[in-house]
Amino acid sequence: MNRHPPTAINHPRRIAIIGGGPAGLYAAALLKRLDPTRRITLWERNAPTDTFGFGVVLSDETLGGIEHADPVVHEALQRHFVRWDDIDIVHRGTRHTSTGHGFAALGRRRLLEILHERCRSLGVELRFRSQAPDPARLVGTHDLVIAADGVHSTTREAYAPVFRPQVAAHRCRYVWLAADFAFDAFRFEIAETEYGVMQLHAYPYAAASSTVIVEMREEVWRAAGFADLDEQESVERCAKIFADALGGRPLRSNRSAWTTFRTVVNERWSHGNLVLLGDAAHTAHFSIGSGTKLAVEDALALAACLEEQPSLERALAAYETQRRPVVASTQRAARASLEWFENLHLHLDQPPRQFAFNLLTRSRRVTHDNLRLRDAHFTESVEREFGCPPATPPMFTPFRLRGLTLRNRVVVSPMDMYSATDGLPGDFHLVHLGARALGGAGLVMTEMVCVSPEGRITPGCTGLYTGRQAEAWKRITDFVHAQAPGTAIGVQLGHSGRKGSTRLMWEGMDEPLEDGNWPLVAASPLPYKPSGQTPRALTRAQLTDIREQFAAAARRAARAGFDLLELHCAHGYLLSGFLSPLTNLRTDAYGGPLERRLRFPLEVFDAVRGVWPQEKPLTVRISATDWAEGGTTAEDAVGIARAFAAHGADAIDVSTGQVVADERPEFGRSYQTPFADRIRHEAGVPVIAVGAISSWDDVNSLILAGRTDLCALARPHLYDPHWTLHAAAEQGYDGPGVRWPAPYRAGSRRPRTGRSEEAPKPRLNMGT
Repeated sequence: MNRHPPTAINHPRRIAIIGGGPAGLYAAALLKRLDPTRRITLWERNAPTDTFGFGVVLSDETLGGIEHADPVVHEALQRHFVRWDDIDIVHRGTRHTSTGHGFAALGRRRLLEILHERCRSLGVELRFRSQAPDPARLVGTHDLVIAADGVHSTTREAYAPVFRPQVAAHRCRYVWLAADFAFDAFRFEIAETEYGVMQLHAYPYAAASSTVIVEMREEVWRAAGFADLDEQESVERCAKIFADALGGRPLRSNRSAWTTFRTVVNERWSHGNLVLLGDAAHTAHFSIGSGTKLAVEDALALAACLEEQPSLERALAAYETQRRPVVASTQRAARASLEWFENLHLHLDQPPRQFAFNLLTRSRRVTHDNLRLRDAHFTESVEREFGCPPATPPMFTPFRLRGLTLRNRVVVSPMDMYSATDGLPGDFHLVHLGARALGGAGLVMTEMVCVSPEGRITPGCTGLYTGRQAEAWKRITDFVHAQAPGTAIGVQLGHSGRKGSTRLMWEGMDEPLEDGNWPLVAASPLPYKPSGQTPRALTRAQLTDIREQFAAAARRAARAGFDLLELHCAHGYLLSGFLSPLTNLRTDAYGGPLERRLRFPLEVFDAVRGVWPQEKPLTVRISATDWAEGGTTAEDAVGIARAFAAHGADAIDVSTGQVVADERPEFGRSYQTPFADRIRHEAGVPVIAVGAISSWDDVNSLILAGRTDLCALARPHLYDPHWTLHAAAEQGYDGPGVRWPAPYRAGSRRPRTGRSEEAPKPRLNMGT
């Protein structure tokens, strides 16, 4: 492998392209059109008529880029597109149709023929049935080498130490097939068989042809005997299972093999004068129709960067900088969609319209608000089935927890403020929590309130270990109840465990105090960070003392007038440290398998429930995964939730991570919600979703889809204390789910804003 290929090239003239799929072909056509003097050679190991799969879907956005970059290609595509607007969802004999979605598709073979013809007309040299020379040789003989050789890219693997690929296989098997008739909509159909759940994804790509994908989990595939069938037998079996959808017509294959989807991610996309394109660089699950779209958009972006930048090195850097966020966003959406189908069985018993809405919004790309714009009739029917009164967004429906009825589904999430003195909440906390209570949320939560001085995270943390602290908290709850009637206020009780005795967040998060440290305790003697203090493992006597500290704090919380209490068993603090196998290495009755790791947190829960008023709800926050190998799994999280629910927990507040310092979280929009969704459906307990939920549209979507019961938002309430009031104003809602305080009513209409700037124009506009 040539580790140092040349990079001092201004505008590449000799270009080698490995792979003759849409990415490589379209890049070849664009680059040749931009500079006809370029010598571009493309190698494809298969024949020009060989292709896998049947139809491809392109978005209007992608087509707009093609139209401006190469009207000839765009015009040819337009002649062959099949367009439709509807999505049909068929489940348990009922079909629900949602319209206004706007799809365009054509045959994959036709797409390749159009690109072949365009490349030849421009003078690109296409070498079919030819294995490309070794990439290490090509980088020395060409100015630019584009590796567009697909998901199984040999180029990527040859340069693996440079690109550092990560390839993840998933839980479902699927097969690409075709039917010789055109569905009149994008169709999802669910088959509940004796072996398990199977699903069909189908869409038209020509006047008399449709793509049909059959998918199911690996264990269902094996139980159904597909592993023992040949290609034709599999095709016939799929046609029989989905005979109703197909109208009894057969399916056909094209060297179709059952496979497992592989998500490809690379740390780098280029090295010297070698660059990855399309599936060689990244993949996204077919259920959001993104593969060809991403490939074409990669080619457009690469061509534009080569045109705009003064050197190849800067062009490849710009290409990666510009495309990586777009691809990462698409991969997150695709991952959400993929996992929804992997866990399809969780949603089968939902009300039929809610099930359809859940499927449509699974990737988070389609939301309640834009679905309402596309198909108001369908969305309103889902809202009626859910129980929304007329003109009431889902987020403003009430929710009952034990004796407490919350007027809406918005929770101000617990946020440590690190602004107390000797554990006392002061004027800052009154203003902070009071402002957010006036802001309209159904429930406002305190920060983690510590049960002892030694249980604080920092010297600035609040407590409930003295009567004076309880009186200070009562001042705050009295304000909320008097000035923000209808808003409930809850307290979160916790103990820092091994994450205590640290500096204020803005002085060095999780860093030990420079002086004045107090001793730490934990399930096991493991420091949170190498630079941190090593805690002492708790003895039986100390466990009893801490359990009583929690109970005493709960009594004070009741006297202080809180409406709800939450037990903090997440984020690596003391009780969380018992739950995770990474932080609990005990060999006594409080360590080992999950049921023993649960023992102390459940003892604390029982002690708190025993003194907390019976009519008031008690919830538990957990970390549903540690984001680290060997840590808490999603399956463990369901078991933890079931255990707390069996002991009387009224809801589970589902967070993740912050348990070990070397975690690798998969951040993204509402990224923790799938864990809440799973717990809600498998454990049968109400849940609070939290984590990167920022818009009222997200809240409405998650509530209406049945993925959560409540949504907790933190940073949005730091940005805007009146977030919920403003959400009501922006949706034109004025009902019992939220009330503007009398002094604020003059501001209950959204202010006028200035004219927004025009959207940026496409960058490659080369005429005809």
